[in-house]
Amino acid sequence: MTSAARVLQLLVERGETLAVAESLTGGLVAAELTSVPGASHSFRGSVTAYATPLKRDVLAVDGALLAAHGAVDPEVARQMATGVRRVLGADWGLSTTGVAGPEPQDGKPVGTVYIAVVGPDGAEKVDALRLNGDRADIRRESVRSVLELLSGELGENASAQDTEHNGGN
Repeated sequence: MTSAARVLQLLVERGETLAVAESLTGGLVAAELTSVPGASHSFRGSVTAYATPLKRDVLAVDGALLAAHGAVDPEVARQMATGVRRVLGADWGLSTTGVAGPEPQDGKPVGTVYIAVVGPDGAEKVDALRLNGDRADIRRESVRSVLELLSGELGENASAQDTEHNGGN
């Protein structure tokens, strides 16, 4: 089973939904999710905020943060995930932002990527990736990594819920 199929299965089992905010991946996360039959049961949609002003204007990323640190920043990734979750009315928000190359951006080297997941009950996680390879490799690995990040959060969250339902044992 692919990471996308696993994530979507977990979301359906939980009755929850997902929205994605993408920058460097340019829609590849959404494409991976929608390649799975039945994705519409839990995938709400995505925002490809490739241009920095869209991160501010559509996803409500703090403009001062963008001005001070640029778009390739862990807090930008977290705010993108929070923003897409709110804008698209989903239980979970995912985001990708980084430098796929061929040139550095905002003083960050090629292969610097931040991915984030924000969910219900305060669940959130941001990972910093340092990826090697060409532009396509970096984008592909970013997609795989963000889906694995969500899969892990859904699994951990499910374990916590199971424990609560079983009397805390």
